[in-house]
Amino acid sequence: MGAAGSKLEKALGDQFPEGERYFGFENFGNTCYCNSVLQALYFCVPFREQLLEYYTSNKSVADAEENLMSCLADLFSQISSQKKKTGVIAPKRFVQRLKKQNELFRSYMHQDAHEFLNYLLNEVVDILEKEAKATNTEHKTSSSSSSPEKIANGPKAPLANGVHKEPVVTWVHNIFQGILTNETRCLRCETVTARDETFLDLSLDIEQNSSITSCLKNFSSTETLHSEDKFFCDKCCSLQEAQKRMKIKKPPHILVIHLKRFKYMEQLGRYKKLSYRVVFPLELKLSNTVEPYTDVEYSLFAVVVHVGSGPNHGHYVSLVKSHNHWLFFDDENVEMIEESAVQTFFGSSQEYSSNTDHGYILFYESLGPTK
Repeated sequence: MGAAGSKLEKALGDQFPEGERYFGFENFGNTCYCNSVLQALYFCVPFREQLLEYYTSNKSVADAEENLMSCLADLFSQISSQKKKTGVIAPKRFVQRLKKQNELFRSYMHQDAHEFLNYLLNEVVDILEKEAKATNTEHKTSSSSSSPEKIANGPKAPLANGVHKEPVVTWVHNIFQGILTNETRCLRCETVTARDETFLDLSLDIEQNSSITSCLKNFSSTETLHSEDKFFCDKCCSLQEAQKRMKIKKPPHILVIHLKRFKYMEQLGRYKKLSYRVVFPLELKLSNTVEPYTDVEYSLFAVVVHVGSGPNHGHYVSLVKSHNHWLFFDDENVEMIEESAVQTFFGSSQEYSSNTDHGYILFYESLGPTK
């Protein structure tokens, strides 16, 4: 890697970003699914900054219990504090912790990068929520020992069992969470029922020779509920035909899109990889949104790529945009690529093609306010 590292430094020359580090990750036997996602997250600047801040504020806690988040923070800190600008790091402690915690990732089988990303983000959220609750409990214990203060607007209305439960909003939510609204319109009385749900990523069905924009349109297309699928309308007090559609009520700051490339084929009795060509633009405008978030613009900064013809074997690599340069991360190897090379990962327009490198998880950063 020394030669590859120096090659990258030569390629960037004077343009090597101040304070930035480009390190490949050692592979511990089929851990490319983990390496590719971690590279995308490291170059997700708000995520990296929060994790390094967490590391700084927690390293002084002597009896701090090791968990997946502390191992990840430690790894990110190792990279950012390297004296060399390029090289290879072994994410051994993180991988060991991951395998210890979740048996799904213990085998040397080919793992799914999207499943790993989901697991990791949810695990970080759980740890942050537990820590926030513990801090709250300590705070309440210390404040209850002092004299009770009067609340200006009176006491908060208690919930069931007399407990007032505020949902904990972590920095992971602030970065990745968006809100979808599921609108159902009764075709008899025209009443619209809306139900909101949160998401950390969007999983999109894909079609041959399509684009992210068309996949998002399909995601938000209107579906008619009839026959056995009729909707129970509270106003009509009966089952009625209705129209249903999903829209983005609040777009996230970082939009993660998962392309559903692995499809279960009934006739085959197994999963098949869809190598479809799906164009993902460098700049994306979200149109399936609700006011006031119309036409929110995003910029692509990372792509996790699945290499291989089937779902149970293959390899993962990642493409990352850092300081206006595109880089290609393949485990230990890191090299510069042209921006135009990104389009070679859209997929294949024919079913049987020698190109098996296909974009699988896309990371977009908002260019405007999403608050």
